[in-house]
Amino acid sequence: MINYWPLIGIALVVIGFALKFNPMLVVTVSAIVTGLIAGMDFVEVISTFGKAFNDNRIIAIVWIVLPVIGLLERFGLQQRAMTLIRGFKGATVGRLLIFYLAYRQIISAVGLKDTAGHPQAVRPLVAPMALAAAEQQHGELSEDETEQVKAYSAATDNVGLFFGEDIFLAISSIVLIQQILSTYGYNLAPLELALWAIPTAIAAFAIHATRLMLFDRKLGRQGQ
Repeated sequence: MINYWPLIGIALVVIGFALKFNPMLVVTVSAIVTGLIAGMDFVEVISTFGKAFNDNRIIAIVWIVLPVIGLLERFGLQQRAMTLIRGFKGATVGRLLIFYLAYRQIISAVGLKDTAGHPQAVRPLVAPMALAAAEQQHGELSEDETEQVKAYSAATDNVGLFFGEDIFLAISSIVLIQQILSTYGYNLAPLELALWAIPTAIAAFAIHATRLMLFDRKLGRQGQ
């Protein structure tokens, strides 16, 4: 008989996120509870955590990247980025983010997905540049408009990464899809799956680019 009790961990994640608890704490507690319910003792659960961290030591790079970004911001990286954009008279939020969307999809499609992202690109560069473009085009922004520009900047990175990385045939998601399909008798090569991801990526680009242009017009109407 299949034991479904370990799925309680998923319920804990949903409840924790709904109550807006610390995400890291929620995930950690849920993982521990899941392990214990599955029959593992506490020491075995902690050992599994340690092994996973050791097998994926690239996570430690975060502790190198964050101080570097912090120092760059401390010495005016965001201000420099905003000054750069103000030098382009035709720059708008929509055009800038569409350019970043194309860049994000292309680099993700060739396997360089970690060369951009929220901490290393959106927060220090893309969002400030988008804000500068919006202020140059539409004047001073309200607090709500400012938050919308930041949200669209973050969403653009998500869309570019999510729909671009599946075009890269050596990505883990492609391998996962291949394995799942093979269990149902569909034996497809990673290259075939990657090729079929291209139309989806193009559609995602077109849809999100349209949203960005509509957001540009919305800001223009609100600024009038």
